[in-house]
Amino acid sequence: MTKDEVYSILKNAQGYVSGEKISSQLGVSRAAVNVAVKALRKDGYEIASVTNRGYCLISSPDRLTVGDVMSYLGSERMRTVQILQTTDSTNRRVQELAMSGAPDGLTVVANEQSAGRGRLGRTFHSPKDTGIYFSTLFRPTCEPSEIVQITTWTAVAIARAVERTTGLLPDIKWVNDLMMGERKICGILTEMSVESETGTIQYVVVGAGVNVNQEPEDFPEELRGIAGSIAMAVGHPVQRARLTACMIEEMDNLRRDWPSRRAEYLRAYRELCISTGREVLVTDARHTGEFAKHGFCEAVNDDFSLRIRYEDGTYENVSSGEVSVVPRRS
Repeated sequence: MTKDEVYSILKNAQGYVSGEKISSQLGVSRAAVNVAVKALRKDGYEIASVTNRGYCLISSPDRLTVGDVMSYLGSERMRTVQILQTTDSTNRRVQELAMSGAPDGLTVVANEQSAGRGRLGRTFHSPKDTGIYFSTLFRPTCEPSEIVQITTWTAVAIARAVERTTGLLPDIKWVNDLMMGERKICGILTEMSVESETGTIQYVVVGAGVNVNQEPEDFPEELRGIAGSIAMAVGHPVQRARLTACMIEEMDNLRRDWPSRRAEYLRAYRELCISTGREVLVTDARHTGEFAKHGFCEAVNDDFSLRIRYEDGTYENVSSGEVSVVPRRS
């Protein structure tokens, strides 16, 4: 942990900080500080050292480590944050921890997933060193029927985190895809465990996969026409550790806001949703994509479902399945 703590101190220092001050702050020896600095340099962090002045962080690589995220988030919140270089699925990892009694707000972040999952049984492309794969534990006191709205709240929360980091606010394609430049940059997967005897929620795991610094060639060929990254939209690389910290903070806000600030999240969701006012194709997930109807999305309802007017004049409030936006005619 010393290496991460030393990095956090250097990251937040204004100029040089002495080895003596660092060792005193952390309660470790000067030799331990020196070892930590050497380890950081080996990992690609540029750190200057001057006699009688101490150490100064010059530059940092784009990495997801405890120290990188802690430098933005603080050590107190990091007590219930795990940063993994690789895992099969952050959602699966949080589920395992939830069953072992992990607390509300526990968060797992990975640099890479070997078995990332999306909605409707799809896989989520999760390569190393370019994205953020993130899951957090939520232990709400509400009915299972109410928790379906947590996915839409999460879309608003992640969009706010992206705006805080880049200055640009993503769009939302119903129900949970974040879009920038008409390309998907984030997907959200919510999974829940309910006690069968009482029908009460044991826990909810909310996961998000965010494409941060990928270039077009980093995506599989079949995804290049639809997937994008934040860096592609803003025109420069984005510091993933900072975005991760913002995501954790916004999800903490969501947990505090649930469910009392529902009107605020609904208003924000309506403002960001690009499905409304557009021609759409509605696919019933139960029919595995074989059943689809063309319609027009008139509005986001108060329960976050979509009001769809079909070509035959009938209406439906759609709360599940897939709703694809039909490209505008040129």
